Amino acid sequence: MIWEELQSELAALQRDGLRRNRRTLSVPCGPQARVDERPLISFCSNDYLGLANDPALIEAACAGARAWGVGSGASHLVSGHLAPHAALEQKLADFTGFARALLFSTGYMANLGIVPALVGRRDAVFADRLNHASLIDAVQLSRADSQRYPHGDLAALERMLANSRARRKLILSDAVFSMDGDLAPLPGLLELAERFDAWLVIDDAHGFGVLGAQGRGSIAHFQLPAARRLLYMGTLGKAAGAAGAFVAADTTVIDWLEQRARSYIFTTAASPVIACALAASLDAIAAGDARRTRLWQLTAQLRNGLAGTRWRLLPSPTAIQPVIIGDNHETLRVASALYERGLWVPAIRPPTVAKGSARLRVSLTASHDRAQVARLVDVLRELA
Repeated sequence: MIWEELQSELAALQRDGLRRNRRTLSVPCGPQARVDERPLISFCSNDYLGLANDPALIEAACAGARAWGVGSGASHLVSGHLAPHAALEQKLADFTGFARALLFSTGYMANLGIVPALVGRRDAVFADRLNHASLIDAVQLSRADSQRYPHGDLAALERMLANSRARRKLILSDAVFSMDGDLAPLPGLLELAERFDAWLVIDDAHGFGVLGAQGRGSIAHFQLPAARRLLYMGTLGKAAGAAGAFVAADTTVIDWLEQRARSYIFTTAASPVIACALAASLDAIAAGDARRTRLWQLTAQLRNGLAGTRWRLLPSPTAIQPVIIGDNHETLRVASALYERGLWVPAIRPPTVAKGSARLRVSLTASHDRAQVARLVDVLRELA
């Protein structure tokens, strides 16, 4: 009976155009992909600076493996916190301008650890309606009162904060929204956090390494201070080209997370190999202005090329460029037609996005070239 229910639900996902399918690549991450012996130009990756296969990172990882082995052997609070981890945390704190940083295995794990460590049953979380799934799950784990404000609506958020009688308040937002590509109004969020004595937790998964001076992220993009009530989460598997995540914050906050963030305490520390590669990645990010300039040039090329088509291009200033089609089945049809022409662009459907807003999510990287982007533009215009 239980098994048949799963079969029935899987069939319903297939019928509604909502079933997801994995594809296995036979070449490393990059614009030139190969799936089932089919060569493809990939516009799926979040390797925004093209560092996943950078020789300096590869050499740093190899040297790290020779010096430290491939496993940490324990959680950070037992015996798994090795010198490369400590050095990377210090380097991340210096790079972001915060007092301290704390490493996590993934951005999802970081969010699941941060929010329940700060708030609980007598508290309230005020979350942007378009936040990432990991932030939504983190709020549920915390058991705090959850209030979701309309996307980017500071006035609505202000009213919610003013009416709240919660013991502690926490404002929670993506910095760059992963399905729309737009930026949260971070200066306004910080001002409200200061005025209403609230924590502000920012998930900069898609901004770290790309936005701001030297790629220091969305906080740097808006030239905001490393405020004591601000917790800045950045991922290390996207623009940084490796894996993992970190939270940067005030010393007292990091001390508290070390004691209370369950997804930090109760898991084996990441490989020291990754920490060594990421130390090299931070150097590449800081020196990566040419990569970022190329990324923005390709973004402008795509947007200019798709202007005037029947599909709506969201006003995204980032490397995430959503093309709104609407209908699930039509979105799958267009993605399939692109695939047949050697272009791999993911079709994003509910529940990841709202019903009726199915889209192609074009992700650009500094490793793409103008000819590849021109090819995508030409085929999309043909299909439109």
